[in-house]
This record gives sequence, C-alpha cells and structure tokens, in this order.
Amino acid sequence: MFEVVDLVEEGKLYLCIELAGDYYPGDASARFEIRWYRNDDFTVHYQEERQESVWKCRWDRHPSSHNERDHFHPPPDASRTDAEDAQWPQDHRGVCRLALDYVEERIETLWERQ
Repeated sequence: MFEVVDLVEEGKLYLCIELAGDYYPGDASARFEIRWYRNDDFTVHYQEERQESVWKCRWDRHPSSHNERDHFHPPPDASRTDAEDAQWPQDHRGVCRLALDYVEERIETLWERQ
C-alpha cells in the first residue's frame, strides 16, 4: 500500500507516506503527512493529486483560534473556514486507524464511481 515512507526534516519534522497509485482509479498520487508532538498534539494531513485537481483533508489536535483543540478540516479543500470540532482517540494508534479507515472508504467510493 505504501510506495515511500520518509522522515522529512524541512521546517518541523514530519513523516511523509506516499501511497501506491495502484490503489486509485485513474492517474492519482496520494500521501499522508503526519506530525506528532510530545504533548499529544498532532496533525494528520491526507492529500490526493490528479492532473487537474487536489482533494485533501486533515485531522488536527492543537490549540486553535478557529475551533476546539480536536478538529477536522473536511475535503475537498481542508480549509480553515470549513473546519469542524471533533473528538479523537487519545491513543495515537486510534487516530491513525480512524484516518486510514476514512481514506479506505474514500478509495472504495472512487472505485464505485468508475
């Protein structure tokens, strides 16, 4: 499922996971960018790129002026104005499972539209 997993040290340290294009209909590339902090704040960013479009969303836990500490930036733009308050599991594995389930559902929807 993963093409490349890389620990990126540009600016703030984050984990970049490029997903295999074979999982997607058509020509798409997709990746997760994950930052986790010692105080359990995090951002999990998912992004799909196609020739003419970008589809992205983000799960966040951090102090924010626009939402509660736990919030979700829904697709397709992951914009700040559309952010929704949310509740995330305390354990990092639960958060990762939640994000992976969301993306799996997204991929299934893309294939059903074919």
